[in-house]
Amino acid sequence: MALPILETATYELTLPSTDVQVKYRPFLVKEEKLLLMALESNDNKQITQSLKDIVHACTFGSINVDALPTFDLEYIFLNIRAKSVGEIAKLKVLCPDDNETYASVEVDLSKVEVQVDENHNNEVQINDKVKLLMKYPTIDSFDPQTDATQLKTNQLFDIIGNSIYQIYEGETVHNAKDYTKEELQSFIESLTSEHFVKIQTFFNTMPRLAHDIEVENPKTKVKSKVTLQGLASFFVSPSHMTT
Repeated sequence: MALPILETATYELTLPSTDVQVKYRPFLVKEEKLLLMALESNDNKQITQSLKDIVHACTFGSINVDALPTFDLEYIFLNIRAKSVGEIAKLKVLCPDDNETYASVEVDLSKVEVQVDENHNNEVQINDKVKLLMKYPTIDSFDPQTDATQLKTNQLFDIIGNSIYQIYEGETVHNAKDYTKEELQSFIESLTSEHFVKIQTFFNTMPRLAHDIEVENPKTKVKSKVTLQGLASFFVSPSHMTT
C-alpha cells in the first residue's frame, strides 16, 4: 500500500512589477533542505539557484524565474517562506548608534513590501529626441543593493546593455533585442556623462524589497530606525543585516 501524499495549501500574491496575480504554495521539506544546504555553502551562485528553483516549483512552474526582476523574485520567495515556516522572523540587527551591538527583533514578513522610490522612472530621457525604456535586471545580472556609481566600467556597460528594452528616436522605436551587444555598446559609448548619470539613477532608485523597523540597543537603550533591504536581511545571520 502506498504512503499518503499530503496536500498543501495554495495562496495568491500580486507581482509588484506587473500587478499580475500568481498562485503559490509553501515549500516542502525536500526544498527547504536544498535551501539550507545552499545557505551553509556560502556560495552565492548556489544560493541564487536554490531560490530560483524553489520559486519555480512553488509557483507551479507558471513563472519564468530567469526573467523575473530581482525584487519580484525576492518578494515571491519571502511570501513562500512566510507560509512555510511562519510569518514572524526572529532577526539579529546591528544597532546604528554604536555600530557594534546586535539587538533581537521580530519582523512580520506578511507586512514586508516592495518599496518604490518616488523619483524612479523606467523611462530615461536622454535628450529631446532620444529616450530609453529600461527593463529591470534579474538576480543573475545585478544585485539591487549595489550602488551603480561604484561599479567598474565594463560591469556597468554590460548591465546597461542588458537592461535597455527599447530606444525611442523621435517616432522610431528600436527594440534592443534586434541589435548585437557590440551595437548596443557603441550606442552607450556615445552617451555623455550627463546621460550616464540619468541611467545610473534608474538603477539606484529601482524598486527594492525593504522594511523599516525600530530597534533598541540593549546596552545604550537608544532607539533607532533601521531599514532592512533585500532578501538576505530577512534571514537570521547578523552578517546579512543592513542599516
